[in-house]
Amino acid sequence: MAIDISEFSYLPSQAERLGVTPPHAERVTHRLPDGRQLSAIRYGAEPPRITLLHGAGLNAHTWDTTILALGLPVLAVDLTGHGDSSWRDDADYSPRTLAVDVADALDEWTDAPQLVVGQSLGGLTGAALAARRPDLVAALIVVDITPGIDTSAGPAALREFYAGPTDFASRDELVDRAMSLGFGGTRSETERGVFLNTRVRDDGRIEWKHHFAHLAAQTLAAHHAGDVAAPSPLSSTGWEDLALTSAPVTLVRAERGFVSADDAQDFSRRLPHTDVVSVDATHNVQETAPVELAALIAAAASSL
Repeated sequence: MAIDISEFSYLPSQAERLGVTPPHAERVTHRLPDGRQLSAIRYGAEPPRITLLHGAGLNAHTWDTTILALGLPVLAVDLTGHGDSSWRDDADYSPRTLAVDVADALDEWTDAPQLVVGQSLGGLTGAALAARRPDLVAALIVVDITPGIDTSAGPAALREFYAGPTDFASRDELVDRAMSLGFGGTRSETERGVFLNTRVRDDGRIEWKHHFAHLAAQTLAAHHAGDVAAPSPLSSTGWEDLALTSAPVTLVRAERGFVSADDAQDFSRRLPHTDVVSVDATHNVQETAPVELAALIAAAASSL
């Protein structure tokens, strides 16, 4: 499907609120060996030294406010099955599988090892990437995830949200549904999130861009029919990927997120040469504490 160029229409107002100038932003695509497409957004005029990988059900635009606060050239990737990247026929969205696609694209999109910042599923994907392609990763920041934490189910309301209808008559209908279940902040913020995570089908209906919503609906239908539930499309990257990572690693723990204090201690015990930083944020740190996260990324980038 065609890319909606108005995806960047929100940047000026976001930049104005932060008191910064919006960077040049452009959509880039990479053709994978099997013909699928991986998509990303390149922010800034210079070659990127920072690559951002989002969490499940999100897309590159989840990083917009963090990128504006950061003020550095950045590459924000739509992981396979999300945003404007192709879906997989086998629905394999495990971190190690996603990392193969990211590595192939980074060979084209970048000319130097990257500071890779991955949130949730993106963090596990970043670990798999660093373990298998150390030449691409100068340092790794893992945001609110550790191996073994299952984020695929989510709160009951989130499961209900994604397992409901997968297409809608209008974006307003979807915004109403999201707000009725307690998602989003103001209506304008929810409208932005819905706009950037949906697309218009050829028949005029609105559908989610990410594959997970469709898989959740299929799983729920199978459960109601009495079939054995399909396995989660996510599988946790093992601790061995982080152990094999030669680049510096930092865990950012959201104090109101998925990684508990005990999880963070376990992370430090298993990987004593890594850093752990806590921030007052929910799981999507890039959206609820973007300025603080941007400062951490900037500090890590300056040390490379």
